[in-house]
Amino acid sequence: MANIDVLVAIQNDHASRYYKQLSAYDNFDIQIVATKSDAQNRLADRDVHTDVFIVDNGLGDVHQLINDLRQKYPRLLIILVDEDADFGMPGQADAISTEPFNHDDLASKIKRLMSDRQLETLRSDSLPAVRNIAKRLRTASGRMGKQESAVATCKDMGYDYVVYYNIESRDPLKLEIRSQQGPPAIQAIAPKTATSDDLMGWVTQNGQSRIAGPEDSPNHPLVARGRLGVVACMPVVFGGIVYGVIAVCNDRPNSLTQENVLMLELVAAQLGSALSKER
Repeated sequence: MANIDVLVAIQNDHASRYYKQLSAYDNFDIQIVATKSDAQNRLADRDVHTDVFIVDNGLGDVHQLINDLRQKYPRLLIILVDEDADFGMPGQADAISTEPFNHDDLASKIKRLMSDRQLETLRSDSLPAVRNIAKRLRTASGRMGKQESAVATCKDMGYDYVVYYNIESRDPLKLEIRSQQGPPAIQAIAPKTATSDDLMGWVTQNGQSRIAGPEDSPNHPLVARGRLGVVACMPVVFGGIVYGVIAVCNDRPNSLTQENVLMLELVAAQLGSALSKER
């Protein structure tokens, strides 16, 4: 299994135990923070990737934190640790551990969740939307044709507005619209470029999908201004190279979920593979 980037939010007096136990696994890259705000800042850092977030119940009010992170980072795997409970329900977390180091419970949960994520992607690969984009991309002409096909596929999935931003410059980072579909009034006012300061730039640099509502930052300008209710943005990447991002928006707030992002990531992956052959 490839390296797993693990972020642990735990009280300082337990940090050494967690680091010692988890760093024993060669493919675990461990980072530890001591507060919820430090965890949020690290997850928001565009230069840092996190696969699994572990948070200890002892930090207080962690259920609200988990709910907030679930909305912002729908593909982030979250494990709640509560050593004071005999048993517990994970709620919005993906798993709960009451005895993290008994029989390597915490490490086992990390590996199981990552394995399930890979199997989830493989199962979803046979879904109609992915078969549809594969056929469209095979017949599309050139880079522009493939980008337009991916946007059309996402629009057919029922989103109100879909846009593809292509990387035009990496230093400084600059992305430009290459294809969009949605209401003409929205297309007319949509920002034609994106930079490292907005959601599209964050996803490009971090390589991780993200959902944003009107109050979130970074954001898509149309959502930040209230013209649209919610946005999900996915990197278009293949072989470690990011080619751009796909962003989908809905008028209704809170209408995008982890399941939506999973399907959109599969479309983005198909587009990334197709674009790699056009280089």
